[in-house]
Amino acid sequence: MPLHIAINGWFAAQPHTGSGRYLRQLLPALLREEANLRLSLILPPGQNPPLDLPAEIAAIPTRGPGGALGKLIFEQHSFPARVADCGADLAHVPYWGPPLRCPVPLICTVHDVLALVLPQYRRHLRQRFYVALVSAAARGADLLLTDSEAAAADIREHLAIPATRIRTIPIAADRSFHPRATADEGQSLRQRYDLPPDRFILYLGGYDYHKQVRLLLEAYSYVARALDDEVPLVLAGKRPPKRRRGEPPDLPTLADELGIADQVHWPGPIAESDLPALYRQATLFAFPSMYEGFGLMLLEAMQCGTPVVANNIAVFRELADDAAFLTDNAREMGGAMLAILNQPPLRDSLRNRGLARATHFSWRTVARKTLAAYREAHQATDPS
Repeated sequence: MPLHIAINGWFAAQPHTGSGRYLRQLLPALLREEANLRLSLILPPGQNPPLDLPAEIAAIPTRGPGGALGKLIFEQHSFPARVADCGADLAHVPYWGPPLRCPVPLICTVHDVLALVLPQYRRHLRQRFYVALVSAAARGADLLLTDSEAAAADIREHLAIPATRIRTIPIAADRSFHPRATADEGQSLRQRYDLPPDRFILYLGGYDYHKQVRLLLEAYSYVARALDDEVPLVLAGKRPPKRRRGEPPDLPTLADELGIADQVHWPGPIAESDLPALYRQATLFAFPSMYEGFGLMLLEAMQCGTPVVANNIAVFRELADDAAFLTDNAREMGGAMLAILNQPPLRDSLRNRGLARATHFSWRTVARKTLAAYREAHQATDPS
């Protein structure tokens, strides 16, 4: 009989999030790799199945409240209850939110343990409660999957889970991220998002503390002062909120204080379908984050042939190897961006090394290794 996997679908309708993109890529990849597989996607209250959900996957609705309390109820009660109801052999929670109790063997993908590594993400009582809950639940899972050896090391250290119960499965970028631009791609993209007409430096992502966009603004200030011609900095994504009393200056204010406000562009959220073109049109991609479980956007940029400058952290060294320019502070990052802008041979070398490095990652490999983890967890508890 085919193995029946019930999957938590909390992020199925959120493709703009890392967990949502992981889930939306994983589901069809599993079916492509193993036709003799039964998948059920258990959806949170009020959520319809994604329009691109493969027809072979059963969508199972649940009922309950919304908001933070609704998420907790879904994870700890509704999801395991539906797992039992649908007769699944195994449950998979594709983010750090497993139930404390599950009627079948449980696999959880922990992309990172950011809230344990950085205290800024557990300042409030509700945050500390939730982190304690999912930490305890993760310790009870049969297997944990994670995206990098760096993340696996953090899991071992902060969750005290032995390496024998952790499987490292590096994720991949979608095949739509490639270096082949269409003839009118640049013009139409610039019109839609009011982008600079020529060269620009791109940042794409959130504006949370660990993303260190403040460091990028400081680094870019060195670039702006050194260049004769203007190469704007494009900060894509939802614009960060204004400063609250007692906090450091917000990013637009900081840009003004650094004298670069006129050279910083804020195009706002980018449609998912436009992301590959945005990477391709950028002269370089800057990723100053101090902590990631993987760094998918770094891989997407490399797969589009865009040179990358990033913070020198373990996971980026693991992911990029020698295919990105990794730096240790704002001055080094500014110097790296200047070197790429002013030295075409360096730019071409990073582009080629990035494209070559990106070939090491594929969703077929992710699916194959995930299926192996499913079978391992199922066989370990199967009395037959």
